[in-house]
Amino acid sequence: MNEFIRTFQERNSEWLLSLGQHLQLSLLALLLAVVIAIPIAILVSPSKKISGFLLQIAGIIQTLPSLALIGLFIPLMGIGTLPALTTLVLYALFPILQNTITGLQGIDESLVEAGIAFGMTKIERLKKFEIAIAMPVIMSGIRTAAVFIIGTATLAALIGAGGLGSFILLGIDRNNSSLILIGAISAAILAILFNFLLKWMETAKLRTILAAFVVLIIGLGTSYAPTIAKMQTSDKLVIAGKLGPEPEILMNMYKLLIEDQTRLKVEVKPNFGKTNFLYEALKKGDIDIYPEFSGTITESLLKNKPKVSHEPEEVYEVARKEILEQDGFVFLKPMAYQNTYAVAVPKSLAESENLTKISDLKKVNHPLKAGFTLEFNDREDGNKGLQSMYGLQLDVATMEPALRYQAIQSGDIQVTDAYSTDAEISRYQLKVLEDDKQLFPPYQGAPLMKQELLKKHPELEGILNQLAGKISEEEMSQMNFEVGANGRPAEEVAREYLVKVNLLKQ
Repeated sequence: MNEFIRTFQERNSEWLLSLGQHLQLSLLALLLAVVIAIPIAILVSPSKKISGFLLQIAGIIQTLPSLALIGLFIPLMGIGTLPALTTLVLYALFPILQNTITGLQGIDESLVEAGIAFGMTKIERLKKFEIAIAMPVIMSGIRTAAVFIIGTATLAALIGAGGLGSFILLGIDRNNSSLILIGAISAAILAILFNFLLKWMETAKLRTILAAFVVLIIGLGTSYAPTIAKMQTSDKLVIAGKLGPEPEILMNMYKLLIEDQTRLKVEVKPNFGKTNFLYEALKKGDIDIYPEFSGTITESLLKNKPKVSHEPEEVYEVARKEILEQDGFVFLKPMAYQNTYAVAVPKSLAESENLTKISDLKKVNHPLKAGFTLEFNDREDGNKGLQSMYGLQLDVATMEPALRYQAIQSGDIQVTDAYSTDAEISRYQLKVLEDDKQLFPPYQGAPLMKQELLKKHPELEGILNQLAGKISEEEMSQMNFEVGANGRPAEEVAREYLVKVNLLKQ
């Protein structure tokens, strides 16, 4: 409990920001769902056939995994708020539609007939008594939708939309239960508060409910106004990165150098998601720069996969040339270290089974359970390559990057993928097996950006190339340990290194 309180106090400002983002996204999604669902429900409610068909479609949408919907929207909408908002609205439609149709269809027919007898039109009947009678049922649907939205909105952090999910993702990545609890408990409390508030509104007067929605619209408009104004007036770069401490450290190095040597303002978005998310975001223009690796470009991003040797210079040159031709992306000069893929096992297992290289895994005469990231499991320079090149048919469980280290520590798995600079290799007493058949290509890291950005700001190339040839594998591993294990802020660690190599003043 003391650790939880201490973490909350240290990250109070981050929590307030995430809470605000979560509220903004949830309330906007709820408002849009209400505005869309209620008029549609009013139109189709007279026909049970049409309304039943519509509810079936909405129900099918709700059964789709939210993460799948977000993934489908990314190529169309990019990343950030828009795909997350669209997903939340779609999820919220069904309960509001269902309850509104149920409420309107449940009105006593004699009342409707009486209204018709008095010469009332459909609109007049709705205004005079139908909406008022159905409102408790409608509000119940809105209440259900609100709880759905608040819970599902935690996934928005996966694509850079912020919210309380950022605490959960960071907690999983850093193996920090306090961070996970902060995000989860906050979202749960928010859902409970919304539930109680909307439950009270079920019995409130129609005028009170309408006034509440007017206040909601004004409040949302006010909260988004500074962001919109800032977007229109400021020249700001957005630098994003994949999950983990290393991309966050590199992003902050880029940020510190750019802001020190230009008048540009930089926003960093750490733990943004997987490679494809960032790649699509860069193409769409949702982000401006992100740290990428030469091996990832040649193995995953190029549509026509080139045949290259395992010479770092050749792989980098092919990656630089081909990604420019394919997408108009500029891959700047790489840093010194290589963060290549590796296969690791506990040192105790390596000693007992005499394991020194990947090929040795075939000699083990008892089943081995492997825990791989989703990305590694699906890559040719990953598990597919282990199968084809090494002939390994491991029993594989896929999991988030941080979880695989917890799993190997607990003994649930015996083999995992790793990056050569991961601090967890020494932290969890792991043995990296030699890639004796050279499955894994060289992975040299450098900033990736659109060519248009350099045309607009040519000074960025010289500024960011100051990191070229710098940062050894040992230095990167130590920085990862400071952030991932010791919990130091990534910006602080990045600044410390830049000062040490005289790229930034104290």
